[in-house]
Amino acid sequence: MNASVKLESLPYGAVQGAGVLVGLALLLVISARLLHLHAATAQLVHPVRVMHLTFVDRNDGAVVIGDADHDNATIDVVPPGTNGFLRGVMRGLARARRNEHVGQEPPFTLTRWADGQMTLADPQTGQRVSLEVFGPTNARPFARLLTDDPVTDDKEPKP
Repeated sequence: MNASVKLESLPYGAVQGAGVLVGLALLLVISARLLHLHAATAQLVHPVRVMHLTFVDRNDGAVVIGDADHDNATIDVVPPGTNGFLRGVMRGLARARRNEHVGQEPPFTLTRWADGQMTLADPQTGQRVSLEVFGPTNARPFARLLTDDPVTDDKEPKP
């Protein structure tokens, strides 16, 4: 079985052009790193509503959400086994706090911005989650907290 294979070489100009492109890309990346240039990020417009919230786990699995600006008055109670997205976001932020040895006492900042964005930030760790990117269904539990209808300890949580 003697099969001869004829190898064709690539055109010299194409190889040279590819080398120039790779070299230019490498030069631009190195320059950006040395000059501390970063990708442009969208600037958030002014806040429409800001709340400082605490999230406390109860023994029964519920999460009590308090308004830190009003002596941690209860504004909502998340029943056990519900609101998976809210719980997931809070688990992620709590993990960052544990890694930086920050307790659960300092409040988080929930903000609705003039352009419709909604963020949950942890001033202690610098973490910020843009909630609207996960869709309106997932952002809804946080959006409800920004309403003016707080839940008190003697009322049922909002539906």
